[in-house]
Amino acid sequence: MRRKSRAAKLTKYMQENPNAPVAELMEKFKASKQSIYNTRYRIRKQHRQENTVVLTAMVTSNTSIHDAVNHPAHYTDGGIETIDFIEAKRLGYHLGNVVKYICRAGKKGTNMGLQDLQKARWYLDRAIEKNEINPPTR
Repeated sequence: MRRKSRAAKLTKYMQENPNAPVAELMEKFKASKQSIYNTRYRIRKQHRQENTVVLTAMVTSNTSIHDAVNHPAHYTDGGIETIDFIEAKRLGYHLGNVVKYICRAGKKGTNMGLQDLQKARWYLDRAIEKNEINPPTR
């Protein structure tokens, strides 16, 4: 009988415990933070593909179904979900919102692209202001 690789064990554990903290996974599996984020991304991507197959089978010719809560279309185009990118880069609240609003600009089913870009600018200005007041220590 073949032994499972560490990556296979990590993947199985993460599928069974989707909210497991990154630090716990790093310690338990002696894995890097990046490999954990990559594994989480692959699991989510596979989950989206499986859901797409099921949803495609459910869609009739006149009906379209999308998962507006877990995987909104305006955050999933381009092959990577916006939240996965924000978490992988550890952008924090202000910069995470900048990325979020830029990614969804004009894609939310409305003609609100300009408003999304203005929101992104507001969050960027706020991040700059906060950084000037409390510069990060290294």
